[in-house]
Amino acid sequence: MAAPATEPAAAAGEFSILVANLASRSALVELTVFVGCLALAWGLVRLLQGSDAPRENSVWFGQRIVDGVMFPLLALLLALLARWLMQSHVPTAVFKLVVPILISLAAIRLTVRVLHQAFPTSRLVRVFERSFSWLAWIAVVLWITGVLPLLLAELDRISWKLGGTTVSVRNLLEGTVSAIVVLMVTLWLSSLLEQKLLNGAVENLSIRKMAANALRALLLFVGLLVALSAAGLDLTALGVLGGALGVGIGFGLQKLAANYVSGFVILAENSMRIGDLVRVDNFEGRITDITTRYTKIRALNGRESIVPNEMMITQRIENLSLADSNMLLNTVVQVAYGTDVERLMPELLEVVRAVPRVLAEPPAVANLTAFAADGLELTFGFWIGDPENGQVNARTAVNVAILKALTERGIEIPFPQRVLHQARPAGGAG
Repeated sequence: MAAPATEPAAAAGEFSILVANLASRSALVELTVFVGCLALAWGLVRLLQGSDAPRENSVWFGQRIVDGVMFPLLALLLALLARWLMQSHVPTAVFKLVVPILISLAAIRLTVRVLHQAFPTSRLVRVFERSFSWLAWIAVVLWITGVLPLLLAELDRISWKLGGTTVSVRNLLEGTVSAIVVLMVTLWLSSLLEQKLLNGAVENLSIRKMAANALRALLLFVGLLVALSAAGLDLTALGVLGGALGVGIGFGLQKLAANYVSGFVILAENSMRIGDLVRVDNFEGRITDITTRYTKIRALNGRESIVPNEMMITQRIENLSLADSNMLLNTVVQVAYGTDVERLMPELLEVVRAVPRVLAEPPAVANLTAFAADGLELTFGFWIGDPENGQVNARTAVNVAILKALTERGIEIPFPQRVLHQARPAGGAG
């Protein structure tokens, strides 16, 4: 019974020795060597970053020299080397503090950079970053003060039977940390490989995207299995879990599963590609991304629509870019009755064909489409080959050209006209 009581006393004694060593002159020597390690690590990162400068958001280097994983890792390796060389000459006090701090900083940098790269638009990433940072720094403080080993020992005593295995709170805690590390490395590898696949891709972008999504799903699945094994869970029990998951997908998660399957079908069939101009449910725009669950469509006015992949499979979709990117546009103008339209229409057709964005083939056409109440209605049909650059501005250019031609020829665009008949008052003179 006396053993547990001696553990806090031993921890307090070690902490007192650490404080005393920090107050000695040898601590100044350690501090000087540690500053040299930081300077050397900074120089090495600066040297290595020269060949990686274009990738500002890389996990290794980040946006600044000290913002990535490389700087704390190099500083940690140099600090460990310096501590090993100095431990036989001076008592190590400063390095007992800086080594766990550098380990915590490297873990935080790795987690932050990987999450930013894997989930660049997620709002939950920042919340997880702060929570993980607080936990890491608290663990460092507990380690330096000697409380962490005592805490882990107490958590190891809290255990229970799980089947034929004895599981303690410490096992779960260490397994959770191991699982987080494995998942971070998996996300890092999947993001790195996805960038390699999509970097500079112009042709077969959809096929590359499908391969990237499949690779990420495979790596995450393997990483999850390794993480569960690191957490101390028996993987043979996953058979029951898989059956339960299948039932859950069959009922509650069927829509989610359908969207994921539809995403791979869209990419595999190549019926819709990233960059195609499509119309879905009266929303027209260009496909900017196809993920495993949804498709992003950006309209020409800047609005974005997130369409579930199942809708892209089950509903009628107009793909304006699949066979031909040419688009037919129409504009209508009225001229006054009495105008020689047989002579006017060929002249206006030449004006329309001279507009820069109007295609020569298929040719523009002009038709007398209606005898309107106020004038003769002429309809001009013309083709453009770049609808992604706007349709309204192309129609505007044609209308301005037609208006200028009519003005030069003195042809009137009629105003609405009405004939009023005034009734005679009853009993009035004829």
